Amino acid sequence: MRPLVVVASGVTWDGVKGSERQLAESLTHHADVLWVDPPVSPVTPERFRGEAGRMWRPRLGPLAPRIARLTPVGPPGWTRPGIRSLTWPMVRAQIGWALRKSRRRPDVFIACTQHDLLGRWGDRVVDVLYGTDDWVAGASLMNQDAHFVLREEREAIARADLVLAVGPELAERWRELGAHPIVFPNGCDPLPYQVLSEPGPVPAGFPARIAGLVGQLSDRIDISLLEAVADTGLGLLLIGPREPDWEPGRSDGLLQRPNVHHVGPVPFEELPRWFARIDVGLTPYADTAFNRASFPLKTLEYLAAGLPVVSTDLPASKRLANETDSIHIGADAKEFADAVVKAAIDKASPDVVDQRRSVAASHSWAARADTFTHLAGLRR
Repeated sequence: MRPLVVVASGVTWDGVKGSERQLAESLTHHADVLWVDPPVSPVTPERFRGEAGRMWRPRLGPLAPRIARLTPVGPPGWTRPGIRSLTWPMVRAQIGWALRKSRRRPDVFIACTQHDLLGRWGDRVVDVLYGTDDWVAGASLMNQDAHFVLREEREAIARADLVLAVGPELAERWRELGAHPIVFPNGCDPLPYQVLSEPGPVPAGFPARIAGLVGQLSDRIDISLLEAVADTGLGLLLIGPREPDWEPGRSDGLLQRPNVHHVGPVPFEELPRWFARIDVGLTPYADTAFNRASFPLKTLEYLAAGLPVVSTDLPASKRLANETDSIHIGADAKEFADAVVKAAIDKASPDVVDQRRSVAASHSWAARADTFTHLAGLRR
């Protein structure tokens, strides 16, 4: 029987296809996977429920070859103080129920959050803490108490056999907590971008040269950079969901400009046609501790599509810029917009495009999954 990896995610399977889901899918080449959504209560807002709808009992079923999905039920207000002490025993019990129902025992349990999930599955299970973001730095964005998150984080680290951090910044902070983390950066799937399909449609009269942002429009994005790009007269194409509280009023003004087009959420499988439409990819993250510890997936996806990239001064972007001349760093709005204009106008040679794609391929999720199997002892 193939090994079983449980992936307890911090995001629903139906949401934006981020690093946790892409790693889980890549791990199916080595093991079976049980994906565990965050808990859903009967009063969870629709946008956080995914396709599960209003739930009163856990749901378990197949998702894809080698992947099953569990959506556990939590109590109403399960993130609130006092109630959250009930949440994770309930979730653990439902994971145990799913394992018994499938007559399986996990070989590896991956917690993609700091919540109380590790160290509960037997001595033969490898418990992995997988940090794709700095949860303490992002606590305010999630309306959480940073001190409580830090306490949970310490406990999770103590229970983990293997600690993976998305970048050196998070790894260094975890070392100060007594961990021995391994830097495990995000990756990409380069294959869908090798041959780009017919470009996605834009409004009539839209500028011919287009800068594009693929990803969520949220507080992580510095809207002043997008405004500066729009001021240049280039087309600005925004592909991805917009958080309701993202710069209210100001974002409306940006989206109403004639050279700005917001496509909205797009299925992951349709993203390549939008990459085919843009001339330069944008990673306009705000300068925050949360973002400085991150590794934006979009940067690698732009490269996989053969595109140049303009990013803010993120440590992850600067590290990637050491591998290719096609990543340009803009320290402020003017520098960012000037770099976007230059990158959008410059015509790259086929060799340069191939080099961009080669860099992305070296960071593939397949390679990350292969590394993970070695680290977790899954290689048979």
